[in-house]
Amino acid sequence: MEPASRTHLLLIPSYNPGPKVYETVIAACQHWNPVWVVVDGSTDGTAMGLQELAYRDRALRVFLLSRNGGKGEAILFGLEQAKLQGYTHVLTMDSDGQHPAEAVPTFMQASIQNPEAMILGVPIFDTSAPALRVKGRKISNWWANLETLGGGIGDSLFGFRVYPLAPLQRLMNKQRWMRRFDFDPEAAVRMAWIGIRIINLPASVRYFEISDGGVSHFHYLRDNILLTWMHTRLLFGFIIRLPMLLARRLRHPH
Repeated sequence: MEPASRTHLLLIPSYNPGPKVYETVIAACQHWNPVWVVVDGSTDGTAMGLQELAYRDRALRVFLLSRNGGKGEAILFGLEQAKLQGYTHVLTMDSDGQHPAEAVPTFMQASIQNPEAMILGVPIFDTSAPALRVKGRKISNWWANLETLGGGIGDSLFGFRVYPLAPLQRLMNKQRWMRRFDFDPEAAVRMAWIGIRIINLPASVRYFEISDGGVSHFHYLRDNILLTWMHTRLLFGFIIRLPMLLARRLRHPH
């Protein structure tokens, strides 16, 4: 077992992920300690299986939420609990096996060396990636970099990231957004707005077929409407902050 970090926590929000979650969590525990899973009102039986894993592995802790509140809501719960335990940074990782557990130490080390920064994963796609998803995220990335005046967000939707805990928790507690699928892009934009430095690192991503245990909760129409509304309100926020962003760009042109 890896020695437990006192500052950096691996946090996995989980909602009806199917059996793929078990190998995802086991792999995470092989590469980092501690690992927390926040079960966000799952009804597929995986909560019990995860609790059994935690019983056997002291690196793992599982929290059960009674209702499904969304990815951002589960992460906020994890942030609040992590702060109480004295952690300063959180790496977020999806429960469906798409994110690379083997990259966790590299991302954590980058954060340890640059504690003031957020470490954003930039996905390296293979042939399993749906073309519609790959093309669609380019639109979100364009908007995110407009809203930050070219702030350097390598990918706005990839949720494999390390955040400084305190500023992210403060941002989430100040407003009611960032609670569902909109969490990842809005967190990146709002953290950039308050001056959190961005470091982009490549990370492989794999999409699994249903026959391989893959589960996706992405709903093309619903989630794109949510993202459109998110970028609309962020655009208004960008206009309000434009003088501040311009001044920051003039001070730090690179």
